[in-house]
Amino acid sequence: MLDYFFWLLLIIAFVMEAWALIDALTVPQGAYAAASKQSKKLWMIILIVAAVVGGAYAAVPYALGVHPIALLLNILPVAAFIAGAVYLADVRPAVAPFKKRGGGRGKTNMGPYGPW
Repeated sequence: MLDYFFWLLLIIAFVMEAWALIDALTVPQGAYAAASKQSKKLWMIILIVAAVVGGAYAAVPYALGVHPIALLLNILPVAAFIAGAVYLADVRPAVAPFKKRGGGRGKTNMGPYGPW
């Protein structure tokens, strides 16, 4: 029963890492520089590696029958979780004002100098 709990933790960590990666894809490249954060290219590399590691470690207990607690205590899934957490807690709020809202469709109520 405890194995299922730790497997669920691995799955939750993978979902968080995938969410960070998808969110980073939607941010314009200039937003990172404007928010004084590392470049988008670096964050994409970090988050892609984190998502791949998280996905692999979430699938291994189910596919190979390995105990999830042994995988959860390794350094790689912990580092992947930390990378996703740092992006979501620090970088995402900093670059959020620079994201395009509404996807560029419809009426935006934006004048040449801002909203009106």
